[in-house]
Amino acid sequence: MEEITAREVFTTALGTLSVCVSKGRVVEVGFVSEALPSFAESSSDGALAKEAANQLREYFAGKRESFDLPLHFSGTKFQEEIWQEIAKVPFGQCATYKDLAMRIGKPQAARAVGGAVGANPIGIIVGCHRILGSSGKLTGYSGGSGVPTKKKLLELEGIAYK
Repeated sequence: MEEITAREVFTTALGTLSVCVSKGRVVEVGFVSEALPSFAESSSDGALAKEAANQLREYFAGKRESFDLPLHFSGTKFQEEIWQEIAKVPFGQCATYKDLAMRIGKPQAARAVGGAVGANPIGIIVGCHRILGSSGKLTGYSGGSGVPTKKKLLELEGIAYK
């Protein structure tokens, strides 16, 4: 994990979010249950954290469908490959764990893909909530209050699920 150089914490209708920046790139977005302080070790990283928070607020307000932010993933090669594929799934669309496994040329790796999806450090911006089971069912969500949060994110984007 990268050293965090700026953090912006803000409240949404789904809970409190934290955006973390390291060396000019967003490295983490996630729901937090405790009050963390916002901070910035440099004005540029602080500005990026604030911009990411602003873009997320626009997303929750229905005014943004994509994000324009520098991102940096820190995980295993497999995880990073999956996170890059998740990032290609656009607003309002979904994919399955099997789809992601096929895209990386490992069709038998759907379960491993599920683990990588659940470990996505840049939630919402890299829309792991858009990944569903093969039947269109919700199979879990590691952010916020779990599946209820995933349902609200899917509904925000108009994505049908079972």
